[in-house]
Amino acid sequence: MANGYGVPEKVAWVLVRDGLVLVTRSHGRDRFYLPGGHREPGESDGETLVREIDEELQATIDPGSMVHFGTFEIGEGHPEHGPFRMICYTADHRGELSPSREIAEKAWFRYADKDRVSVIDGLVFDVLYEAGRLL
Repeated sequence: MANGYGVPEKVAWVLVRDGLVLVTRSHGRDRFYLPGGHREPGESDGETLVREIDEELQATIDPGSMVHFGTFEIGEGHPEHGPFRMICYTADHRGELSPSREIAEKAWFRYADKDRVSVIDGLVFDVLYEAGRLL
């Protein structure tokens, strides 16, 4: 879904454990992505993240624990379908992380796996790595 300026946006979850970041791969795709998705009409970022993580990984996000991690963008004319904006949050969750619906698999990636994610997700990998949070 696009924001008021026509730029498609995704709300994404950044979950790091032991120097690895959680990523998911949808059925029929080769690349991995940070979990999350597009807003439904009228949804807030928190509502979007709660719904998407429940749908994709059968886990419950604690909206009160959400912290904005960063907003990442690729511009118009980018070879990977720009323009595009990804609004990222960290958050606590309850429940196992079990792939569901369109998600074929989950994985825990280190920085060396950056070439297996989208360009915009790679920007998040760079920030995590530079902060010493990603192996």
